[in-house]
Amino acid sequence: MMAFRFRRLPARTAPLVMPLLLSVMMTFIISGLSTLMSLGPHPEFLGHWSRAWGASWIVGFPTLLLVLPLVRRAVALIVEPPAR
Repeated sequence: MMAFRFRRLPARTAPLVMPLLLSVMMTFIISGLSTLMSLGPHPEFLGHWSRAWGASWIVGFPTLLLVLPLVRRAVALIVEPPAR
């Protein structure tokens, strides 16, 4: 039996892949929680959640791309660099 192995993306794609995955996971969880809090356990919850998640991801991913460099600079000002 042969194990399936997928090709990994080049290291240069990491600055794009990290905010992509982060935005997918964060908007999924937060839109789900917000939808549940506003609708409650409604029969149409999943339909509303999927639309809310899609809209929030459309905004969330570009926002992360723009904000991440600012956050990195702020963290560098607040946190001591690692000892060498």
